[in-house]
Amino acid sequence: MWMQDKPLLQEELGRTISQLTHAFQTTEARHLFLQTFWQTINREWAGIDRLRLDKFYMLMRMVLSESLKAVKAQGWEERQVEQLLELLTTEILHPNGEAPNGVKSHFLEIFLEELSKVGAAELTADQNLQLIDPFCRIAACTNDSLVLHNITRSILEMIVEQAPLAIEDLMNELDQQKAEDEVSDGDDELSEGSFCRADPEMDEEQAEDDGDSSDPVLQFDYEAVANRLFELASGESTPSQNRKRLYKVIQKLRELAGGTFPEDDVPEKAYKKLLEGRRERKKKRLLKSQSQEKAGEGKEKALSPYPDLGVERKRSRRKVERAGSTVPAETRGQRGAHGRRRKRSRQLHRCKARVAGVQQPEKKRKQSLENRK
Repeated sequence: MWMQDKPLLQEELGRTISQLTHAFQTTEARHLFLQTFWQTINREWAGIDRLRLDKFYMLMRMVLSESLKAVKAQGWEERQVEQLLELLTTEILHPNGEAPNGVKSHFLEIFLEELSKVGAAELTADQNLQLIDPFCRIAACTNDSLVLHNITRSILEMIVEQAPLAIEDLMNELDQQKAEDEVSDGDDELSEGSFCRADPEMDEEQAEDDGDSSDPVLQFDYEAVANRLFELASGESTPSQNRKRLYKVIQKLRELAGGTFPEDDVPEKAYKKLLEGRRERKKKRLLKSQSQEKAGEGKEKALSPYPDLGVERKRSRRKVERAGSTVPAETRGQRGAHGRRRKRSRQLHRCKARVAGVQQPEKKRKQSLENRK
């Protein structure tokens, strides 16, 4: 794996290594192989350069997927699930372990995704709670802020984000059950002698919808997950930072359990129902406002002795405003000819007074000189 540079051959080699998980006859031998794999990754992680990281990330994902498939092949027995989770948490997430931060972060990022790929179609809500319970316990007691952040972000908050998709999957299952019931009723009617022909266009649309549908999502009992997290976070030994972070997730889970979640994440079918309700409310509000306006206009007409007088006044004001707006800007604020004459006469009087005031001292000086002579 270290020497392989071609992407397709890397995938083939990673698949070959990961499928060795199914080559062992006993559970102890398989777990010994997995334990050795993760110990080897932890030991050699520091020597892997950044150009080779991607193929080893891929190898870790493949080994985790095959280990989950091995548990699936045994029917998701509770004992098998507990042993696998104990092995993974001991080798990767143990506080005294040797796992680097890169291995911890990548493992927590891919765990829920690979679990949904392998077992979302058949795992129940109780089984999913059992599968995430070790991560909840670690999140409540760990002193590693990186592990706490990755568990809350990649597992707990991912459950909240995938809730709309899980609800949509449930609604699709209900629709399928109804369709199967209708088909069974139709078969009964056909057996009685009626004839029914299937619509090929509807079959094609249904096939396209099935092809476009995404992978199934894990189903959770949000109230049970919130209660389990609250039980762990409310303990005396839980650090305050962990308690505060987990309480935020608990609040979101309880809101989901109560049936409220952000409108941006509402499934398409549920969103249509919300829109229909809003449209009905808007229609009611419009009808109320229109009836109130009509009632108010009727009261005004009944109170005023001349109902048309106010309308005529408003129209005359509008005409005056429009006429004033048509006057050129240069002539606005200017006076007529009569006003201009008054203004000019005032200016002349002021100039004469100023000249007289200036010349008066010179006449007094001449008179005083003549008297002296």
